[in-house]
Amino acid sequence: MSRVMVGVKRVVDYAVKVRVASDKKAVDLANVKMSMNPFCEIAVEEAVRLKEAKKASEIIAVSIGPKQAQETLRTALAMGCDRAIHITTDLRTDQELGPKGVAKLLAAVAEKESPDVVIVGKQAIDGDMGCTGSMLAAYMDVPQCTFAAKIDLDAKTVERETDAGTEVVSFPSLPAVFTADLRLNEPRYATLPNIMKAKKKKMDTIAAADLVADLTDGNTVLEVFEPAPRAAGVLVDDVDALVDKLKNEAAVI
Repeated sequence: MSRVMVGVKRVVDYAVKVRVASDKKAVDLANVKMSMNPFCEIAVEEAVRLKEAKKASEIIAVSIGPKQAQETLRTALAMGCDRAIHITTDLRTDQELGPKGVAKLLAAVAEKESPDVVIVGKQAIDGDMGCTGSMLAAYMDVPQCTFAAKIDLDAKTVERETDAGTEVVSFPSLPAVFTADLRLNEPRYATLPNIMKAKKKKMDTIAAADLVADLTDGNTVLEVFEPAPRAAGVLVDDVDALVDKLKNEAAVI
């Protein structure tokens, strides 16, 4: 059976309306509800399902960030992960620590843990860069299967989401890196008994600086600003009026 490593990220909760900080250099995180990145939840669920199907022997959850990231790891443990690794850093994971640095750190952990399967979300909802998984596969020098909607380890195939629909691709062997798309599964809620059990599961702590010396990625945030407000919509009486506005006012037809 495979050993699975799954990456989880602590982000601003998807239901929160984010605010720009007064210096316009970042998003304001003060007194803001944080939670596990939704795509990371899908990654954790897939790892747990692999174990339930007797295809995985152990699931290791890994998160990078401040002390509060341990709350995210406890959620992963409550969902079914066996143990956790917290990589501590004071760098903001929404802008100071980019995909390159994250991929380096996860690759360093993978070198120590030797997982057969690595699953991460296809993107984080704060940066939306969507490239950590690919960079991780490059650093690990293993196959990558991105935007996975279905993973079949026995057949060594992955159904991928694309702009034109889905496609099925094969990967040569394990270990491999998979990135989770929305259709891969529907994450479970952690039950109260499992939340209590998660408090007793092992969580190791490692300083990011002890794993990777250089975490810079060459990007600098110049300014953060809110998108321009959208113009108010209008109601039309019939299709003819709609066509007239699209043609003569919007000039889209």
